[in-house]
Amino acid sequence: MASGTELTADAAQGAADLAHEAGSGGMPQLDFGTFPNQIFWLLVALVVIFLVLSRVALPRIAAVLAERQGTITNDIAAAEELKQKAVAAEEAYNQALAEARTEAGRIVAEAKAEIQAGLDKAIAAAEAEIAAKSAESEAAIGEIRAGAVDSVKAVAKDTAKEILGVFGTKADSKAITAAVTARMKG
Repeated sequence: MASGTELTADAAQGAADLAHEAGSGGMPQLDFGTFPNQIFWLLVALVVIFLVLSRVALPRIAAVLAERQGTITNDIAAAEELKQKAVAAEEAYNQALAEARTEAGRIVAEAKAEIQAGLDKAIAAAEAEIAAKSAESEAAIGEIRAGAVDSVKAVAKDTAKEILGVFGTKADSKAITAAVTARMKG
């Protein structure tokens, strides 16, 4: 058991040393005795970081930025080209629209002229037909009037003979015809 006691004494001594160090110096980073060592490792760390950044990270970042700038420049150029094509297409569209309007106006004018010519022909034909029908009607009316006058003369002669017959007088046909004719003339 002697060795167990020695271990306990060594452990107690170690704990006392640790307590002494902790109570005497505080934080090891603020111990002026370790400053040169800390500065050395700080410089080594900064040089390593600088080398890693300058050799690996920064070239990759620069390549990405250059690629991005190239893409942006290409996109802007493509957009400008598309804009010019759109302007040209719009001008072509406006030109085609103006031509279509002109053509539509010409077609409308031709259609109006054709319709007017057809209408004029139809009106002339209708007027000629109306004139022919009117002449036929006038002739028919003239015949009817002539027939009516003859019929009236015949009826008037017959009526006059009958009336004279009722009164007991006899008249000859020539006298009755002359009297009816004189009366019809006015």
